[in-house]
Amino acid sequence: MTLRRSILFAALAATVATCGSACGSGPPTRSAAPARPSILLVTLDTTRFDSIGPDATGVETPAFNSLVARGARFTQAYAAVPETLPSHSSMMTGLYPAGHGVHENARYLPADRPVLAERLHAAGYRTAAFVSAFVLAKRFGLARGFDRYDDETPPGEAERSSKATTDAALAELAQPRSVPLFLWVHYYDPHYPYAPPEPYRTRYAAKPYLGEIAAMDEQLGRLVNVFEHAESGPTAIIVVADHGEGLGDHGEAQHGTLLYQSTVHVPLVLVGPRVSPGAIDTPVSTRRVFDTILDWAGQRAPNSLLAPSTDVVLAEAMKPFLEYGWQPQVMSVDGRRKAILTGTMEVYDLAADPGETRDVHADVALAPAARSALESYPAPLPEAARLPANLTDEARQKLATLGYIGGGAAPVVRKDAPRPVDMRAIFGLLDQASGLFAEGKYAQALPLFDKILAADPHNLGVTLQEASACSALGQDARALAMFQKAAELAPDSPDVRTYLALHYARGKDWERAVPLLEQVVAESPDRLPALEALAALRVKQNRLDDAIALRQKIYSVRDATPAELVDFGELAMGAGRTPVAIAAFEQARAVQGAAFAHDLELGVLYLANRQFDQARTALDRVPASDPNYPMALFKRAQVSVLLHEPDAPARIALAKQKADATTRELIAREQLFKGKND
Repeated sequence: MTLRRSILFAALAATVATCGSACGSGPPTRSAAPARPSILLVTLDTTRFDSIGPDATGVETPAFNSLVARGARFTQAYAAVPETLPSHSSMMTGLYPAGHGVHENARYLPADRPVLAERLHAAGYRTAAFVSAFVLAKRFGLARGFDRYDDETPPGEAERSSKATTDAALAELAQPRSVPLFLWVHYYDPHYPYAPPEPYRTRYAAKPYLGEIAAMDEQLGRLVNVFEHAESGPTAIIVVADHGEGLGDHGEAQHGTLLYQSTVHVPLVLVGPRVSPGAIDTPVSTRRVFDTILDWAGQRAPNSLLAPSTDVVLAEAMKPFLEYGWQPQVMSVDGRRKAILTGTMEVYDLAADPGETRDVHADVALAPAARSALESYPAPLPEAARLPANLTDEARQKLATLGYIGGGAAPVVRKDAPRPVDMRAIFGLLDQASGLFAEGKYAQALPLFDKILAADPHNLGVTLQEASACSALGQDARALAMFQKAAELAPDSPDVRTYLALHYARGKDWERAVPLLEQVVAESPDRLPALEALAALRVKQNRLDDAIALRQKIYSVRDATPAELVDFGELAMGAGRTPVAIAAFEQARAVQGAAFAHDLELGVLYLANRQFDQARTALDRVPASDPNYPMALFKRAQVSVLLHEPDAPARIALAKQKADATTRELIAREQLFKGKND
């Protein structure tokens, strides 16, 4: 699919959204604009339509039921994509993924896509968000426009409980304000693995997923109660899920791989101004949350849920295409008829067959609008599969903890690619193998990779993972055989060159990695793994200036850790790049604070740069417990003489008294000390 076609579709999505209310009847005309309400948006992660609400079986959700009793419940609401970040990106932009560009987790919403909080902030709202998982961390682009974006999780954790998130949100509600509030609260609890707190753990021991739903509902009740009582003016509430959960339906245990009802049919309820209580069975997309909130805020909102619409509802699931090269998947819902296009067409009558057990494609004709929308929906470019360049190892590990582990290699695209639903026998193997690989359990992952490739031999991502696992285990011959297979699958792939170069770089044949890495960096200047590997090899080659330039490039793409800053400072110091070394050490000190242990190096560098005052300050911070304290005293005595300090003789004497074998000789030869009285 061409980039131009993708851009045209983004424009089409906006045009279709405009037609939503312009082609139907809009909200009633008002002679005087009422006070704008404070707005609460609650997004429920991984919550199936049939797991919450008055029609759910086997679970009690009184808080959600209370909202349904006094609000509008959309019984045919559909997520734009069954993954957390893409789905929320649609709700925050009003666009389908083809319009906003986020098709998988761990990607970045482009800065040129306006988001809901920006609009509301500009309209005078106080904007605050409290999200419960790293997958929605501010770095991924949804934080723009929020006065406060709280994505804190416990140390070492990638998520927090709905109780912890609610506690943080209630503290925000307690703050005085003179303007209306837009508050977004995201709950992550029902996400796998299911581990509800007590008493729900015991109460729902046989169905822990529902236990998570019940525990989350309790926190929803706390939040709604305080929100409605804290606001002096009118209020409006939307509660909606970002996607559902397979729970084994159609062979899918979790979500993101297929487009059946279990993962895309979601709960959605509205309570607020101009909302008439009752059930609405018209199919709607959750992307319309964007316009609905703008509508309440008094902004132009042609695709609001407060106005009728007959748009065809669309959704996509591109994860199998981007990770494995399988057929792209697009879904449409038009009235009671649902279609899934994935190489071939499937059609289901949702009213007669809500479980989607009978494909009636051969017996019915899709409406022209639905067929056109499906066939014109653009698949993303394969390059969208690559992970962002500035995704750190820590970020990757947090995403892996949450079960989001993409290979990051552009897939092999082919016309005869399998349909995802036909590959369901290996869904579990893929999840298990990817998890083991992310945890570094390579020996356990290898037999699973073999089984996957026996069923899906053109899977480039798994081929590269197996090759990398063999490399990490020191199985060089097997690793090279797998890299050769990957090269045959994708002869011009920079991903294959990168992984092969990383294999060579870690072993005795590291020199073979250099030309490969140079080629990759020339083609893709921001490809972080290649930059990092080449920088390390430049040090081995003693090309320190080149290594420094590469490290500077790396840290322009992503933030350096304190340990990396210290290492970079030592590298620059060894290369005689004094200003660069000073900057690196000072950055590390700013982050580490009292834990910074390289003031001696800073003092020496400032002294070499004839910044004597700064040298004095740095050297005075070196504690007597430092093993290099004698050197610090020697350098401090030098600085004292150069600054003409009156206690210079005493400092020279102290340096002599505390000298070790190294500094004793240096003191004896130091011309600055000649003629100074002890």
